Parts: sequence; structure tokens; C-alpha cells
Amino acid sequence: MKHGKKYRASAAKYDLTKKYSVENACNMVKDMKLANFDETVEAHIALKLDKSTSVRDTLVFPNQFRGEKKVLVFCQPGRVQEALDAGAAYAGSDEYIEKVKGGWLDFDVAVATPDMMKDVGRLGMVLGRKGLMPNPKTGTVTADIVSAIGELKKGRTEYRADKGGVIHIAVGKSSMDAAKVAENVNTLIAEVGKKAPNGVTSNFIQSVSLSSTMGPGVWVDMKEGE
Repeated sequence: MKHGKKYRASAAKYDLTKKYSVENACNMVKDMKLANFDETVEAHIALKLDKSTSVRDTLVFPNQFRGEKKVLVFCQPGRVQEALDAGAAYAGSDEYIEKVKGGWLDFDVAVATPDMMKDVGRLGMVLGRKGLMPNPKTGTVTADIVSAIGELKKGRTEYRADKGGVIHIAVGKSSMDAAKVAENVNTLIAEVGKKAPNGVTSNFIQSVSLSSTMGPGVWVDMKEGE
């Protein structure tokens, strides 16, 4: 892939064939940002997975970098006020199911109580394509809607490995202090490391790299060497 002059000049600042500590990598990514906008810092984690295994979960980063999420809760009428009091932007049953069927998607994440999933499941073609379908694995199908909304408002984020066994996830913004981005990266690595499938005792995390939206990638030394 051919890169532009700015990209090549930025990449020339460091030896990008080497691996660096998380903290140094975060500083380098910030230093090599190219765009005039506040670029997102992204982590790419390659895992040791076979084709029959996947990794999917959620975590709350210690340092938030996104705006507050609009939460839609699918629940019975008797729990609507509970959901709204907990911070949901919208809550209801049939009326919101019909709105979503009609193409309304003015929310960032959907939560459903278990007794609503029979009806919400019919929205799979709409919500599934957008990655918005409530799922027990990510804590968005739950009877404890107050706790779920609370975590989502704090910034609970879903991550999953793609078909190639790689997790791609935003971990911060280039405007953030590098130490805060590094704390987010270390939290992510620690959480993902706990997801090793049975039988995988070493080298579950094969590699980690960081980059800004437009900038060069930096390899992370998992042993924290420089």
C-alpha cells in the first residue's frame, strides 16, 4: 500500500520494526498523528484461536473518551419508569418494537429484559445488521436493567474477535493524556488475557499493535521491553 508524504515523514520518526512498552507506544501514536481532527487511538490484538472458537465480552475502560450513550430498554410497561429513572433515554415495549421495525434507530445501545426477547428477536434483521441486538453474552439481556444501564452509561464497551482472530477496538483519543490511553490499553490486555479457551496455556495473545485513525502502527512488547 502506497502512503503519502505526511505518513512517511511521521513513520520515519521511529523504528517501527521494533516493539515498545505500552506507555511508549501510546506516546509514539500521539506524536505520529496526521489529521487535524481528534483521531481515535485503536488497539489491534491478534489471538491464538481455532476456527471453532471466538472471543466476545465487554469491559469498562478506566478513562472514558466517548460521549454518553443513548440507551433504549425493551421492557414491560411496569418497568418503564424504573428504566428511565436509571438513565435510559427510551423505554417501552410494543411501541418501540414498531418504531425500530419502521427504521428508527436513534439510540446507541439496546437492552432487553428476558421476557421481551421473544418479541425483540423479530428485530434481528434490523438490529443485527447494526450490531444493536441485545445479547446475554454482553449483558444487554438482563432482568437487572438498573445495573446494565449504569455500566453502559459509564462506558461499557463490547469487544469481539473477527474471523481472523483479531480484536479491533478504540481505546482512546489522540487528545488524551498518553498515560490515560496506556491505562486503557493495559486494562484491555488484562481482560482479553483472561479469555483464553481451554487448552490454550501460553501465547494466547499473539501480538498487540496501536495506531491512530490515520497514523502508522506501533507494535507493543508484551514483556514491556523497549
